[in-house]
Amino acid sequence: MAEQTNNNQTTTSTTSTVDPHNGFCSRTKIFHSLRPAVPLPPLSQPLSLTLFASSLLPPSSSSTTTTFAFNASTGLSLTYPQLLHQIHSLSLSLSSSQRFSLSKGDVAFILSPPSLHVPVLYFSLMSLGVVISPANPLSSPSELAHQVRLSRPVIAFATSDSAHKLPKLPHGTVLLDSPEFSSMLVSSQRSTASLLELEEITMGNPNRVNQSDPAAILYSSGTTGRVKGVLLTHRNLIALLAGLYHLRTLPGQGQSEQPLPDEEPHPVSFFTLPLFHVFGFFMLIRAFAFGETLVLMEKFDFTGMLKAIEKYRVTYMPVSPPLIVALVKSEATAKYDLSSLTMLGCGGAPLGKEVADQFKKKFPNVEIVQGYGMTETTGGATRTVGPEEIARRGSVGRLAENMEAKIVDPVTGDALGPGQRGELWLRGPTIMKGYVGDDKATTETLDVDGWLRTGDLCYFDSEGFLYIVDRLKELIKYKAYQVPPAELEHVLHSHPEIADAAVIPYPDEEAGEIPMAFVVRKLGSRTSELQVMDFVSKQVAPYKKIRRVAFISSIPKSPAGKILRRELINHATSALPSRL
Repeated sequence: MAEQTNNNQTTTSTTSTVDPHNGFCSRTKIFHSLRPAVPLPPLSQPLSLTLFASSLLPPSSSSTTTTFAFNASTGLSLTYPQLLHQIHSLSLSLSSSQRFSLSKGDVAFILSPPSLHVPVLYFSLMSLGVVISPANPLSSPSELAHQVRLSRPVIAFATSDSAHKLPKLPHGTVLLDSPEFSSMLVSSQRSTASLLELEEITMGNPNRVNQSDPAAILYSSGTTGRVKGVLLTHRNLIALLAGLYHLRTLPGQGQSEQPLPDEEPHPVSFFTLPLFHVFGFFMLIRAFAFGETLVLMEKFDFTGMLKAIEKYRVTYMPVSPPLIVALVKSEATAKYDLSSLTMLGCGGAPLGKEVADQFKKKFPNVEIVQGYGMTETTGGATRTVGPEEIARRGSVGRLAENMEAKIVDPVTGDALGPGQRGELWLRGPTIMKGYVGDDKATTETLDVDGWLRTGDLCYFDSEGFLYIVDRLKELIKYKAYQVPPAELEHVLHSHPEIADAAVIPYPDEEAGEIPMAFVVRKLGSRTSELQVMDFVSKQVAPYKKIRRVAFISSIPKSPAGKILRRELINHATSALPSRL
């Protein structure tokens, strides 16, 4: 890699007013990261995410026996040399053929379940400066039409099962399960590809990829409104990847990550998260850059996951909190050998301390590394590092390298100090460029100084650990009190006969809103509405009590594990009298 420069966002001229225990500056009211600043490539250096990730590959990845990915659904696999060759071949096909002639700045819409073709497609397109825009293949035609209107793609890549839902595009739709696409992965020139060949594609292109160029348009979950297209640059992705890579090389920090690829056991990750979501998308990039092995499953199922952990000796899984709840509650885990598993990376939604404690009791040799991020922060903002921080259950860790934060009173706009609750604002090199096709939303979310308003109610403690209270827009307004749904959900998850739960605001003429719980009972349980309410009331303040319960077969959630409260609210209020 070329010479690197510091990209720390610190704006103070002196550190004398920064508390070394929590990073809070009493003069600026800004929280600074306690991590060492990570050097990044000079912004003026042309560099794609593909080339940067490839430059980090360990020597072991050049071996023809080193597997990049297994498809647990089909049993097929892809080695690192095969992956590099296919990226190279596809890049040549897409940039030089008369039919496509894709170039920098074009947008490619991608609609596919997890498969071995997806990483090849991602890295190939980004090496050309083509902006990738992956979406959920289960989305409806109207949902996809909205996303296409935002991203304005010139071409789509889809499977035979999903292509019919897409509108016509200038360069049409390429089917990933077609002979045409398979032929594009095979170059007639060479049987192998190298980092040098990938660099030749980038450097030989008159429209060289700059770090400030857009790399991906990912879609927000839309839990509080219609989805938005989040525009991430190559710089955003490079900054996050560089931070994680730097963390692995720091002495004494190895406990926070898996073993390096040349060590034993070789890191093997099972992906439960979709590759179109920012969490799965970035973890895919990370696994490639670090020379790890992936296990993908086209259609997730819990038993299939347990079988895959046993078969492929999986060491690590990036997961969302609902899956941790399922692992705690399920009796099927005892039927499989899960002893290879050493770590779960948890993100996407808050994980309650009670669930974390129950998981540790059931799986004492598996650590949960928590973090916090949004699509708008490229998926990363805070994380736990090392055994001491991992032990802080309930926290999502400390500010990531090169990041700054503020806790802002949502009413007065004043910046607050440690221990005080307010909206979390973030600034750093991983913050999105903006929302495509929605300047109003961009202005409302990003201020002129680069601060991202997250919409999350949070606080930092005296040692710089961040705690997520809830989404500001999801707080239940009970009389003069604010009730966080997530807090009540954590209590409900600790009930031995409850498999899952969600809490929503329910309209009430006297109180304004009351907390209502949707509960999924464990198989065979007959726990009643009264028993559920009594269980919660013994553990919370009177104004936080659950005052209405509905039993349901499953809780609707986004691919990241976030509860789709709007669906539950619509369901609960659909039969309300019109006067309410």
